Amino acid sequence: MSVVALPEARTLTVLKALANDIRYEIVRILARGERCVCDLEAALDLPQSKVSYHLAALRDAGLVAGEQRGKNSYYRLLPGPLYLLGGELLRDLYLSDLPETYQPGPVC
Repeated sequence: MSVVALPEARTLTVLKALANDIRYEIVRILARGERCVCDLEAALDLPQSKVSYHLAALRDAGLVAGEQRGKNSYYRLLPGPLYLLGGELLRDLYLSDLPETYQPGPVC
C-alpha cells in the first residue's frame, strides 16, 4: 500500500473556512475594510450569535483579527493568508511528493 502526501494542514484549514457561504461573504465584506459585528449582522441579516460563530472560525483559520472597543467588537481581514493560499494550493497540487506508480497494463 502506498502513502499519499496530504496537503498542508494550513491550506486545508483556510479552504475549509472559506468553503462556507456565510464565512466567504464575511471575508468579502471585510475586504472593503474593518467592520463592527453589528454591521456584519445587518449586512448578513443574521443574529449576533451566528455572526460571532463564523467570525470565530475565520479567526481560528488566521483570516481575520478582532479588537474590542468599548462594548463593540471590530474585525478586519488579514490578507496575508489569502495571498499565500494560491501558491500553497498550487504547490500542494503540483509539487507534492506523490508516489510514482507503474501499471504494466491498462488500469480499467
